[in-house]
Amino acid sequence: MTMAEKILWEQLNKNQVKGYRFRAQHPIGKFIVDFYCHEATLVIELDGKIHENKIVSERDDGREEEIKKLGIRMLRFTNDDVFKNIHGVLFEISAFLNSVT
Repeated sequence: MTMAEKILWEQLNKNQVKGYRFRAQHPIGKFIVDFYCHEATLVIELDGKIHENKIVSERDDGREEEIKKLGIRMLRFTNDDVFKNIHGVLFEISAFLNSVT
């Protein structure tokens, strides 16, 4: 895990966000996603600076489309979001989870 993933995992682990269980580094089809919540059919991806690269960004978009075809929704955040505003990230995740219940 990257440092940003470790920080977010500390908050998601052990059903700490609205009682939902998340799994880290979870396989979905041919992909490994950063975090997955089966109950909410939600993937959370964290993107570092490399994801600003055009080729990597295009690959991410294709990957996201394939995952969405499986009926799974995705939230994306940057590593900087986690480092600078973890409470905002958790608020967005909580708001999303409120919308599925």
